[in-house]
Amino acid sequence: MSGQPLPCSPREIGGLFLFEKLTPEQLGRLCGEGRVERFEPGPVYTEGEPATCFYVMLDGTVVLSRRVGADDVEVTRTSQRGVYAGAMQAYLGDRVRQVYNNSMRVTEPTRFFVVPADTFASIMQEWFPMAVHLLEGLFFGSKSTQRAIGQRERLLALGSLSAGLTHELNNPAAAAVRATATLRERVGKMRHKLRIISAGTYDRETLANLIDIQERTAERVAKAPVLSPLEASDREDALADWLDDHGIDDGWRIAPTFVQAGLDEDWLDEVAAAVDEETLPSAVGWLSYTVETELLMDEIADSTNRVSHLVDAAKQYSQLDRAPFQVADVHELLDSTLLMLSGKFGRRIKVVKEYDRTLPRVPAYPAELNQVWTNLIDNAVAAMNGTSGEGTLTVRTARENDRLLVEFGDTGTGIPPEVRDRVFDPFFTTKPVGEGTGLGLDISWRIVVNKHHGTLRFDSEPGDTRFQVLLPLTAPAPDDTPEESA
Repeated sequence: MSGQPLPCSPREIGGLFLFEKLTPEQLGRLCGEGRVERFEPGPVYTEGEPATCFYVMLDGTVVLSRRVGADDVEVTRTSQRGVYAGAMQAYLGDRVRQVYNNSMRVTEPTRFFVVPADTFASIMQEWFPMAVHLLEGLFFGSKSTQRAIGQRERLLALGSLSAGLTHELNNPAAAAVRATATLRERVGKMRHKLRIISAGTYDRETLANLIDIQERTAERVAKAPVLSPLEASDREDALADWLDDHGIDDGWRIAPTFVQAGLDEDWLDEVAAAVDEETLPSAVGWLSYTVETELLMDEIADSTNRVSHLVDAAKQYSQLDRAPFQVADVHELLDSTLLMLSGKFGRRIKVVKEYDRTLPRVPAYPAELNQVWTNLIDNAVAAMNGTSGEGTLTVRTARENDRLLVEFGDTGTGIPPEVRDRVFDPFFTTKPVGEGTGLGLDISWRIVVNKHHGTLRFDSEPGDTRFQVLLPLTAPAPDDTPEESA
């Protein structure tokens, strides 16, 4: 937007704090290459447009705002003479994309001293070469530092996730190894029992009945009911008594296996009816090995399924073999992240899921949202003193107008009032030295606000801290600009 051109007075601009140390010749050049413009109430420039001018206010009132999702958030409102905005990084040239980083409007007739961006750049480099070099070093140095620490933040998260995943994989893998070794032993004993039975004086019909009972036993194991501890104890006592009454040694050891498989006294009566009294102990022993092998194979299947589930969750978390931008189910993303971080929770942190499963899928960058979930969950757990602490982590989803809400609540110590304005600042952290880089929430804010055009906010008091992510249910075309450059 262009303003009304007005005469430029070197004396007037020399009274601004920005130019007060310049010589009369320098002020004359500024007036010659710059201009004074008067703007009526309304916009002066818009965030994201090419940065063509550097503005210094002579008089009036200026309002600066930043785009957050679909809203313009006011960040500055001032009538102080000499404040400046616009193409402030023009001296960096083509090494940085020259766009306005905010929007500016005026609320009353306002005069600006306006310098074209290329003029501002050349004057800076000619008049203040040392200052330009220092500013360049500061700008690119801070960018490089932020990028390096951002990578460190990701490596720390990856290391933590790897440790948690290794811990989670170790349990089912170790269970499968133990069950396999025990299964090999039981199969060997089953072959020995079968040799004893086959050496006996069984007629064809007796052997057929015994094999039929074995098949039906295997089927019952697969359909075994879940018993309460009291029910299981009563049934074990009853089966142990039956085995003792029929002269079978170690009935107390065999009974729990039979109960776990869903077998009862009626089943034992069927076995006793199929063989004679002399062979009954061998037959029961052979069938107990059948039950144990079925239970062991179920344990191996459960363990390997657990490993497979963990691998699937890891793929879901990392979004391997998936498009960067896609329509995603946030509940799948949340579940995979919670599973990846489960090793952080400890035994005394309870996780509560309050999902609204009617919510639609949303267009998103799933891998980056998983990074947001990771940062917010990690902070919540840290607020409850990690694996040594206790509390409740509540993950809730809901619909809020035309946006999808994901909320992470914890019962930790809360965020002190004096630091709440700084929680999203780069490099700010309340964690002990070595435990945080201060970029987790900054990166999360960039991902949610800049890449997804959403909102990240929080509300905190001792015992109740809630971070809320609001994502639009519809989204514009993908923006692949890295969040660090936003």
